[in-house]
Formats: sequence, structure tokens, C-alpha cells
Amino acid sequence: MIQRLRVEPVSTYLERYKKGGVAYPVTIANGLVFLSGLPPFDPDTGEIKPVPFERQCELVMAQLKTCVEAAGSSLANVIKCNVYCTPGETRFAIFNAVYDRYFPKDAPSRIFMFIHSWPGPFDLEIDCVAAV
Repeated sequence: MIQRLRVEPVSTYLERYKKGGVAYPVTIANGLVFLSGLPPFDPDTGEIKPVPFERQCELVMAQLKTCVEAAGSSLANVIKCNVYCTPGETRFAIFNAVYDRYFPKDAPSRIFMFIHSWPGPFDLEIDCVAAV
């Protein structure tokens, strides 16, 4: 059975940018949680604003945690993260410092990829898979 899950306020924020339809950032299937990539939404307004890269990392990781927990899981059950980032000489180190706060030990498998650009004023997006 596949279950699609709305997670507020993230779903509402996504729907503003999606321009139609319902947004389900989480899908649960066969004991796994699949989280869509999320941009760094401002937690108060849902807007995507140009903010320093470290703050973008914090916002995205906090949203990831919220979504995984809404699915009945936790960061301890995250199996794999895919990190997509625009190029920058210090980005990898900055991201790792924030990531390590959320996964202080036994971090999940991860890929960190530089991409050309996003269709908005942000530099980072992360998706993940977790066990329920």
C-alpha cells in the first residue's frame, strides 16, 4: 500500500510554487519513507528568500526532520540522503557542519552533488529515504 502524506506547513508552501494540485512531500510504501526534495522555505512566511548558505542548510534540514517525523519515523532511521547544491568553494564544509548537527553519529549514506542552478533564489535541496 502506498500512502501520500501532507505535512504542514510544508505542503502549503509547496502548493504555492507548484501552481495547482495538492503537494505530498512524503510517500510511505513498503515500510519506507520517501521524502521529496525541499527548498529552504522561510518557516514564518513559506517564501523562498535569498539567505546565507548556512541558513539554507539549517532550514532544509529542519524541514527534512519535520517531514520524516510526520511519517512516524526519525532522523535515526534515515537510510540515504541525496544533496543537490549549486557550486561554491566553501559549500561542502558549511553543509557538513550543519548536517553533522542533525546526524551527530552514524550518519546515513549520502551523495553530495553540485548542480548548475535552481529556478529560484536558493542553493540547496535534499531528498531522503528512511525506514518507518
